[in-house]
Amino acid sequence: MDTIGFDDFLKVELRVGRVTHAEVFAQARKPAYVLHVDFGEEIGLRKSSAQLTALYPPEELVGRLVVGVVNFPPKQIGPLMSECLVTGFHDEHGRVALCVPDRDVPLGTRLL
Repeated sequence: MDTIGFDDFLKVELRVGRVTHAEVFAQARKPAYVLHVDFGEEIGLRKSSAQLTALYPPEELVGRLVVGVVNFPPKQIGPLMSECLVTGFHDEHGRVALCVPDRDVPLGTRLL
């Protein structure tokens, strides 16, 4: 594992957002959803492709808090321009479990 300095860590903007809409991303090569995530007034609404279909139906994602990287450049994923990266962890079966705060925090709060 490479080590990084704290200044490198600070370059990554990990922020809390709330999923406002989740829909099946039919054009994705691997099963995925298109998530619309509200990161608060300063950052606003961002879209992301997320391979969460194995553990979450789309209706269960709406209203959930998530942690996302908001300072990556936009990335074209098929017909979708992904504007953030919603974070998660692979479980023992390779399914993605969301990385989430365990308490309500204001939208846009930065992980430190």
